[in-house]
Amino acid sequence: MFPNLGRVAAGDNVIAPGRVPPGRNRKPIAAPMGGEWKVFPAPASPAGPTVTSVTGDRVTDRVTLLGAGVMGSGIATLVLGQGFPVLLIDIDGAALDKARSDVEAQLRMAQLMGARGGDTGELSTSTVAADAAESTVVIEAITERADLKAAALREMTRIVRPGTPLVSNTSSIPIAELAAVLDRPEDLAGTHFMNPAYLIGTVEVVKAAGTARATMDAVTGLLTALGRVPVVVGDAPGFVTSRILHPMINAAARVVQAGTATAEAVDTLMRDCLGHRTGPLRTADLIGLDNLVDSLAVLHARTGDEDCLPCELLLTKVREGSLGRKSGRGFFDYQEAMP
Repeated sequence: MFPNLGRVAAGDNVIAPGRVPPGRNRKPIAAPMGGEWKVFPAPASPAGPTVTSVTGDRVTDRVTLLGAGVMGSGIATLVLGQGFPVLLIDIDGAALDKARSDVEAQLRMAQLMGARGGDTGELSTSTVAADAAESTVVIEAITERADLKAAALREMTRIVRPGTPLVSNTSSIPIAELAAVLDRPEDLAGTHFMNPAYLIGTVEVVKAAGTARATMDAVTGLLTALGRVPVVVGDAPGFVTSRILHPMINAAARVVQAGTATAEAVDTLMRDCLGHRTGPLRTADLIGLDNLVDSLAVLHARTGDEDCLPCELLLTKVREGSLGRKSGRGFFDYQEAMP
């Protein structure tokens, strides 16, 4: 999954350690919850609480992220912004280059929003999977495909020490399904960070039947150290948030596909009549329409629920490259906001 393609800036400090203005760590974290800004307390100190795993290490000492895409860079921004070091691994050197720029911009945004701790952690990047050997926690945040995630996690079990917490960040894939291919399934838990991960203050945490208590303690402790509120749920396709939200978005897209209403009309009605602050289709653009289609496909395959079969309009937009905010166009046009 992560072939030895040669090191890309491995060990280099992309974001050098530094301090934000005094007292910044005392400010609350403001996070968009369905478009409404809700306040979450920042950690009491930049170091956060001491959380250890079964290896005896502080789980925050060396956080490794697999995948330099939207979610990987967003989670990296969160960890760095609370003063902890991150190793970001991806097989694509160009993706790592883009992630460096994205992280820098996101750290500035987090600081403006008061969503930063006191110190900025040290960011290193690499294309070499073996560089994760000394990790104190590994968070996998690659494409929403079970085969790719399972392969990456399986490789990590051959590299990191037994007892090192492994986390799959997924919106829909059951954790037990991924754990089934691992030699140490007890080390694996799931998270579902919402986008943008560095601003939204609550994280869905998934415990599979075989997940060890020590793993759950380490993962929830890590999130607490990052100033996040972990909400533990059971293991099932889509867990809670995606199982409810994604079929609703699919239904909204079907309304547009049928010509019943425009995307703007759908979101206006859902926002102003039913209290969905951003509207389902702007939410879809933020998620990424490709990610949404992948998640719906997982839900449909594992539940048989026809409401989860991605509608043709979503599939067409993905084929055309209209993926939402990240591509500049989805259900709505974001070209003017692009750098």
